[in-house]
Amino acid sequence: MGKFRKVRCDFWMDPIVSEEMTPEDRYFYLYLLTNSRTTQIGIYQITKKQMAFDMGYSIESVHSLMERFITHHQLIRYNPETRELAIKTWGDTNFDKAGKPMMDCILSELKNVRDSSLIPFVLESVQKMEFRNLYESFCNKEEFTSSKEVNELDENNTYIAPQWKVPEAAFSNGPSIDRQEDKEEENQQVDVKEIIEFWDKNGFGYTNVNAKEQLLSWLDDSGFLHPKAVILKALNIASANNKRRLSYVVGILKNWQNESLLSVEEIDDYQENQKTVSKYKKATESVPGGRYIPRGFDLDITDGEDW
Repeated sequence: MGKFRKVRCDFWMDPIVSEEMTPEDRYFYLYLLTNSRTTQIGIYQITKKQMAFDMGYSIESVHSLMERFITHHQLIRYNPETRELAIKTWGDTNFDKAGKPMMDCILSELKNVRDSSLIPFVLESVQKMEFRNLYESFCNKEEFTSSKEVNELDENNTYIAPQWKVPEAAFSNGPSIDRQEDKEEENQQVDVKEIIEFWDKNGFGYTNVNAKEQLLSWLDDSGFLHPKAVILKALNIASANNKRRLSYVVGILKNWQNESLLSVEEIDDYQENQKTVSKYKKATESVPGGRYIPRGFDLDITDGEDW
């Protein structure tokens, strides 16, 4: 099917959108409805990291938005094991005409859904019987969880608690891409947590969320080999110099980028060399005429000639 998605003009007249959603919520909702990972059935695979990259947000911000849309607005469900997201209102605007190409596409995509409990969630907004019949053929009412149960969250996870039964065969052929992405996201969550904790505990501004988000963007966009370690080093330097503000930290990071220093080891070596050069220059300046012979060197200096 053609890669385009519909957003009705009365989208902005929906009471949920106009009265309950913040501007950030609306932007996120439009993204969920129109991003390149969407399918014809309103259920698609996407990772938090991909959302953050597409929207220019930090993973922490996406994490918070996901929580709002699952628990507060109750417009989406997300299975963290299969990485599948379902949009409750999908059927309101995306099922007008039921031609054979459309029906074949829906049938094919429904077959590929790994968490079948997401299908009845989207079915709630599907009005036309021909489409409803297709969805219903994939629903097993004894297996999927009720809306209230599914919306419960694990206390350490802003996504829906993993209550779905995923076939073991789906993971039987060695490490999958989904598992690898999951591990990467877990590692990045740890990185985000450490940076935020340092920022908050060292007086950079606990409530300055915008500054935190800008700093966290360096995790993905900096080009450093180990960005978390480099960011923490910059924060340590700023804290030690009593310059606890974002502009100072970013200035340090940009200087390291400009010098092509991509790891903490390279930065340490560079700083050590700078100290050595600085000591030499100070020693040279302290000698009349600027002549200074380092200890351990025996130079043959001819009278009247510079060395």
